[in-house]
Amino acid sequence: MEDAGEQGVPHEQGSAGERQAHPPAPRTVDLRSLKALAHPLRVQLLDALSQFGPSTASGLAARLGESSGATSYHLRQLAKHDFVREVVGRGNARERWWERSPGSINVDTRRMSDTESGRAAVGLLLRQWQSNREQLLSTFVERGLEVFAPEWTDASAISTANVRLTVEQLAEFTSQWERVISDFAERYRSQDAPDALPVQIQFNAFPLIDVEER
Repeated sequence: MEDAGEQGVPHEQGSAGERQAHPPAPRTVDLRSLKALAHPLRVQLLDALSQFGPSTASGLAARLGESSGATSYHLRQLAKHDFVREVVGRGNARERWWERSPGSINVDTRRMSDTESGRAAVGLLLRQWQSNREQLLSTFVERGLEVFAPEWTDASAISTANVRLTVEQLAEFTSQWERVISDFAERYRSQDAPDALPVQIQFNAFPLIDVEER
């Protein structure tokens, strides 16, 4: 999940392998496309293509612990709604290569939550995105020191800050963060330096629900 384009509109960032001089504007999905994406395996497939670049159905199946038949089917469903696309000039009739479609994905949670089906789709999608993020962070915490050289763990950060803000101040902060991360990500998204690794930058900013005040 990427930085929010506006309050209440989370979006999921484009692929680390995209190579575009002029990146497309973020896409705000409609309810039909949202329902098509709101499936645990489809979210995992989209995330894997975003994080690690193009792959085949069998390659994704091995990465996610699924059957190639399942990943192939769900990739085709994602392609119908332009979340993924075939890689031109790569693969063959037996083994297609897939990549994330260019651009980030906006989910207008406020508008989509007007209907029961919309609320269900939004809830599933956001829970799966968060679950995937938590799994990546947990794996890094558990194994990072043994997998990566010291300079990589030294350059990484897991930090939290607690502060009291008005809604306007929170909106100002998230807007500034979005500009910083979007500019930085675009600068390096398409690089293929031999010493570069896939990196995920996570960010959350939200008001706390105080149990004593509910």
